Amino acid sequence: MTSESSINPPRGDRPQIKPMRSITTKLALGFLVVGILGVALSGLFIRFSTQRAFDRFLGERARFDFVDRLAAYYESSGGWHGLPRTLESGMVAIPDNQRPAFIIIDAKRRIVYSQDDSQIGETFHSSNHSWEIPIRVGEETVGWVYTRPDRPSIRESPEESFLAGVTNATLYSGFTAAVIAIIVGIFLARSLTRPIRELTAATHAVAKGKLDQQVTVRTHDELGELAASFNLMSADLTMANELRRQMTADIAHELRTPLSVILGYTEALAEDKLPGSPQAFDAIHTEALHLQRLIEALRTLSLADAGELPLMKLPVAADTLLNRVASAYAPQARQHQITIEVQVPSDKSLEITVDADRMVQVLSNLVSNALRYTPAGGKIILAAEPHAEGIRLSVRDTGKGIDEQDLPYIFERFYRGDKSRQSTHGDESGLGLAIARSIVEAHSGTLSAESTPGRSTTFRIDLPLTLTSSSRQQHPL
Repeated sequence: MTSESSINPPRGDRPQIKPMRSITTKLALGFLVVGILGVALSGLFIRFSTQRAFDRFLGERARFDFVDRLAAYYESSGGWHGLPRTLESGMVAIPDNQRPAFIIIDAKRRIVYSQDDSQIGETFHSSNHSWEIPIRVGEETVGWVYTRPDRPSIRESPEESFLAGVTNATLYSGFTAAVIAIIVGIFLARSLTRPIRELTAATHAVAKGKLDQQVTVRTHDELGELAASFNLMSADLTMANELRRQMTADIAHELRTPLSVILGYTEALAEDKLPGSPQAFDAIHTEALHLQRLIEALRTLSLADAGELPLMKLPVAADTLLNRVASAYAPQARQHQITIEVQVPSDKSLEITVDADRMVQVLSNLVSNALRYTPAGGKIILAAEPHAEGIRLSVRDTGKGIDEQDLPYIFERFYRGDKSRQSTHGDESGLGLAIARSIVEAHSGTLSAESTPGRSTTFRIDLPLTLTSSSRQQHPL
């Protein structure tokens, strides 16, 4: 059995949505990275800067202690007499960081002690030295300690210098962390806004009628899912638009054929080119019936699409429906040497709430197709069985089957997989399976097909045992 329509919708691969990594996770990881880098860099900066500041603090503290000892020596000795011997004997310890060259001068700027080439007693000139710290006794400055220019001069206390070093380290680390945060933020912002801009541009194009828009799926998060969904929507819109155009053309073709026949006969009769005869009137009547069936099929589809298909749902036994259809097609089946069987469980009473006439219409369409494509000696089986939370009705034949590439599209309107085939039985409008699916869905059910080419085709109707109150409403014509 094959399908009944003539549209060949695009069969391009639809976008597949891969396992999703959440934007929330990305942002959380980004903030975590910024936090870790900020803490790590702050720790490193503060560690090294604090170490340097602390070492400098210890050195400067030792220098201040050395100056305090020099002041104490001056006060106890009443002057700088004997200072070189005292320093060299170690009675006043010289800190290691004060070596190797420093100069001590008195209040009259005469050198009283020197570790370089300067002579004791001569006047000190500071061209090759830099100011470091004064020596005070009470309010009186009694001398100064000078060091070489390559040694940093001390303008503040060791405590202030240490705190300044820690503060600078904190500021540097905070600034570096802020720069990294800005870089990571720019990267995250671009990764989020780029697909949004592409989607915005694509939606504007769709709004202007350019339906075949596709965007690049760059990520596997919510934005990637959105892009893939947009691509799927765009492909479906393109297909639906093509189906609409093709269906319009097919409807025009289907209407034109019987109208052309009717017009041809009526014009010939009116011009006395053809004498009135039962054969002519029968041909006109046949084409008028065909036109009526096509119009009724289109009307049924339009009502189903609008959710206004009139249904009179009443409880009915499944075997009653199947036997009714089998009896109706038994003479035609015998004529083509085909066997029709009804299979229902003998130990169960399968009852469903449906519009019996509409469901017979669905089953009749499926059996009609099965008769059309089942060879002589074949078999058509109508079956009912419990399934999940409802009942499954099925129509299986031993016909030629449906090609795998056509199977997903057989319920589309006017789709015809075998364009060279000309139907000689049943509905020729190409709307039969589309109508069948619409009727089944109006009953809150599903219609599906399974086929093995060259062997068999099975159509399955899955219906619920109970229907909701909304599905039991009757829609007036």
